[in-house]
Amino acid sequence: MPQLDRYLLREFAQATFAALVVLFMVSLGGVFADVLGDIARGRVPAALLLAQLGLQLIRYLPLILPLGMMLGLLLAVGRLYRDSEMPVLASSGVGPRRLLRPLLLLVLPMVLIIALCSLWLGPWAQRTSGAMIAAANRSLMVAGLEPGRFTELPGGNGVVYVGSMSDDGSQLRRIFVYRQQGDRLDVTTARSGRMSLQSDGERYLTLDQGFRVEGPMQGGRDFRMMRYASNDIRLPEAEETLGSDNPEAMPTRSLFADPRPEAGAQIHRRLAPPLMALAFALLALPLARSSPRQARYGRILIGFLGYILGMNLMLLGTDWLIQGKLPLAVGLWWLVLPLLAIAFWLYFSDGRLRRPRSKAHPIGGGT
Repeated sequence: MPQLDRYLLREFAQATFAALVVLFMVSLGGVFADVLGDIARGRVPAALLLAQLGLQLIRYLPLILPLGMMLGLLLAVGRLYRDSEMPVLASSGVGPRRLLRPLLLLVLPMVLIIALCSLWLGPWAQRTSGAMIAAANRSLMVAGLEPGRFTELPGGNGVVYVGSMSDDGSQLRRIFVYRQQGDRLDVTTARSGRMSLQSDGERYLTLDQGFRVEGPMQGGRDFRMMRYASNDIRLPEAEETLGSDNPEAMPTRSLFADPRPEAGAQIHRRLAPPLMALAFALLALPLARSSPRQARYGRILIGFLGYILGMNLMLLGTDWLIQGKLPLAVGLWWLVLPLLAIAFWLYFSDGRLRRPRSKAHPIGGGT
């Protein structure tokens, strides 16, 4: 590889890596907040926090990687213009066509990774996430209850204490449940208990041989105590998992045999990110062109707004395909192909000098 290609590839890769690290940190914070919200509502077991965090982050990779690559290239090329390295390269005959080779050495592997995440890893992560949540909701041990310690109920409206538990987490001993319902409190104790899953997906904690005391929280004598042989306590709703026939979780290979509009829309939704990533990468070079004293952050803002517009149109076009407002034959090609054409045209016409206009000479003029 020529030394110039190695130098430019190193500059492009370092800036792209730095941009991706920042985007990953920002995205990790957002995904972490979403997962914590689901755990607080009791829809996701607390023990699955790290697993769900990683799986959800994989799902967002087709959206994060194109933006990180475009911002990294904008920063790298913008620095070359700021330090007057690009004018020197242009004066020595290094134009956009010559820069295409080091650019593609970075862009093509990134596009392949984005395609892998969009076509395979993303659906796999969504199926795995749903399967883990469904399996965890059938086991109180995984759902967050541990013997010998108080566990707060989702929403902070009560606590549960379990003295002992079977190995599979299905049978409980010496149970204490404290709940708040409006302005009243409810204290329930039981010798044993178990979790049952109804046919409609609702989870219930069935308590055997215990007492229940109910009364006002602000004081008073309106207390009631009862002894029961069996008492069912409804647990918070579990996270709704996608079924095996949902196009969002189906493997890409299975979508081609599915005649539903949702399946066709999902195919176009998964094919669009790698192609749009290639277009955004090619747009980075003409967008980063600037004079040595010109501020470069305005061009980065323009590139970021273009990325936001393109991704929003992709999501909006997917909804149009599902609703039947667009034919499946059109798909998202109305967005991807013009974007690629504009990117190629701007890239190869960048820095090209216009021919000077010839001056008209007056007829019959003399000196």
